[in-house]
Amino acid sequence: MEKAKVFFTNEITPDSLVKMFECLNKELEGKVAVKISTGEPGGHNFLNPKLIEKLVKKLNGTIVECCTAYEGKRIRLEDHLQTVKDHGFTAIAPVDIMDAEGDFPIPVTNGKHLKVNYVGSHLKNYDSMLMLSHFKGHAMGGFGGALKNMSIGVASSQGKAWIHTAGKTNDVKELWSNIAKQDDFLESMAEADESVIKYMKGKIVYINVLNNLSIDCDCDSHPEDPCMEDIGITASLDPVAVDKASLDLIYQSNDPGRDHFLERVESRHGIHTIEHAEELGIGTTDYELISIDK
Repeated sequence: MEKAKVFFTNEITPDSLVKMFECLNKELEGKVAVKISTGEPGGHNFLNPKLIEKLVKKLNGTIVECCTAYEGKRIRLEDHLQTVKDHGFTAIAPVDIMDAEGDFPIPVTNGKHLKVNYVGSHLKNYDSMLMLSHFKGHAMGGFGGALKNMSIGVASSQGKAWIHTAGKTNDVKELWSNIAKQDDFLESMAEADESVIKYMKGKIVYINVLNNLSIDCDCDSHPEDPCMEDIGITASLDPVAVDKASLDLIYQSNDPGRDHFLERVESRHGIHTIEHAEELGIGTTDYELISIDK
């Protein structure tokens, strides 16, 4: 596999976000889904609607999400819709909670743990997708970027339970008593990624925004404050490369908060999601980082 191209800018603005998309030189056809995390109420690190508005409108995109599998303000549809409004996303674009009318299984071709992945039924309504991810730490996955956003994020509430239990159950009530071993969970995320890429026939582009770098996910209602200064934006047609490049930028940083962030990643063996995704052939860790800054 040839080196993947990952574009990078240290400027985080609405205009630079559009410019990063344009660097990819790939048109998103038909009805475009923009997959983000809408953020748990109480949290404050999720992508700012004003930051992403220009790009979402350029694509005539619909912001998409699915309900959570944990108790909070986004497990029930009506509460999730209120959260989306309160966080300012309905003011910039249409928003679709994709599992509002249930889910459907899509096949996992080469999974060790999963043979199917349960995704929001409204995924059927979209022709292409922008995976627009806030890169940050995560209490279970170590970090969250494109691969997590595409697996856990596109999975329905029941599908999230399926991934977290490595295919033991999709009953949300049985989730916490069936949590998979750590590496099995990480591998299941990568396997879910494979299914989404194949279902969408590769019509996905990936952008990570490395700002508000907390060790906690946007799904946390009381996240720790960011421990590092903002780094920039990465963009690629390869989800493995964009996450590896984003993680490498953390490692290469001289920021005093770097080690604290990396402790979260390494203590959860976060790199293993990237490793398994590469084994599945959905991307490569061999990339060329192309800075667009003058």
